[in-house]
Amino acid sequence: MHITMDDVEKSVIHPSKPHLHLHAKSGSVGSGKQSEDKGYYHAIAEALNGAQEILVVGPAQAKLQLIKHLHAHDPKIADKVVGVETIDHPTDGQLVAYARKYFVAKDRMLSPA
Repeated sequence: MHITMDDVEKSVIHPSKPHLHLHAKSGSVGSGKQSEDKGYYHAIAEALNGAQEILVVGPAQAKLQLIKHLHAHDPKIADKVVGVETIDHPTDGQLVAYARKYFVAKDRMLSPA
């Protein structure tokens, strides 16, 4: 989502590979984990072009995998990440409210008194 104080623009990016729940079986070769979808992370990075500041939120580990990808493959976008927060499945409205509150607090902390 691109969020300003007055507007919200939402875009949805779908993974290029379907998410599978893999499980390691005794005696099998492999980690039991699905490989990283680099095309998906790159599409997210492209969608973030033009953003001045980026807050990455979400549950679990996907947000950290995105950050690793950005540092390795899209460092100009990674440089704009100002925060990484764990939020457990918010609605769109909750996400917008959280981001606005986050950026207001961040701006207050950085403003000279």
